Amino acid sequence: MLLSLIYRVVRCLFGLLAVLVRSDAPREAELLVLRHENQVLRRQLGGRPRWGRADRLWFAALSRLIQRRRWAEVFPVTPATILRWHRGLVARKWTFTDKRRRGRPCTRRPVKAVIVRMARENPTWGHRRIEGELARLGYTIAASTVWEILHAAGIDPAPRRAGPSWRQFLTAQAHAIIACDFLMVETILLKRLYVLVFIEHGTRRLRLAGVTAHPTGAWTVQQARNLVMDLGERIAGLPFLIHDRDPLFTVAFREVFTTEGLRIITTLPRTPRMNAICERVIGTLRRELLDRILILSERHLALVLREYPIHYNGGRTSPGTNGPRTWQHSPLAT
Repeated sequence: MLLSLIYRVVRCLFGLLAVLVRSDAPREAELLVLRHENQVLRRQLGGRPRWGRADRLWFAALSRLIQRRRWAEVFPVTPATILRWHRGLVARKWTFTDKRRRGRPCTRRPVKAVIVRMARENPTWGHRRIEGELARLGYTIAASTVWEILHAAGIDPAPRRAGPSWRQFLTAQAHAIIACDFLMVETILLKRLYVLVFIEHGTRRLRLAGVTAHPTGAWTVQQARNLVMDLGERIAGLPFLIHDRDPLFTVAFREVFTTEGLRIITTLPRTPRMNAICERVIGTLRRELLDRILILSERHLALVLREYPIHYNGGRTSPGTNGPRTWQHSPLAT
């Protein structure tokens, strides 16, 4: 009886000693985790800790020495995060990267831009027609690739594609259109002056017909005659004239152009977008010239505007023509 009791006591003591010996490793692991966490926090004071690959590897390795129920108390991240890091380490171990490129090479961005531009500027062209045009330009692309690029850009196939927009229509007819409108300028003494502006859509060539403080129908007709004489044979290549419903554009003004074979297109009331290019060039005149100088008189405005067409037609790059324009002298009436 006594020997049995002594045996049980000794066995318990040895068991307690074994537990104490086995518990030293987890405690040391916990201390290592806390020390490493402090080092990371010291490196990143004032911000959220960012664990690098070495930190994740260290925590994942120490997690094997600590009981899982104590992970939430020891580690600064959740147990699911540690498990995910470990799975990532295992996956990276068995991942073999092949440096050889497989599959077809991707289409370059400039070629994609050309495909989209062709489809938008030519509504009747399908993906096979665009493929043929690209082949003529030296780009060998499959028709299926062209279809995928158009589909990603939100462009429908040619039979279901909407008709040409006003921008597409005017772009196609730009070489045959000339537009005109009046520019109003206030002098330093608040006297209103009028400038008759002509612009060719195809070449963006600006022509300032004349300056006056009292525009009349007869004055407008005379400026139209001067423009026709200045254009000469080039008037035959401009069969359309666009202007608004200003009463100064009289019947006699229109007859000057109709006798030369031009067709007059009158914009709708309060619709400046129908004459957008002329409105845009008037805005350019204001921003680049008239808003930067005080006009003293009618003669002063004529002298100032005499120099601007040289810059606009010859030295200024045009977004519509992708380059400088050729300037032809069009004298102002002073």
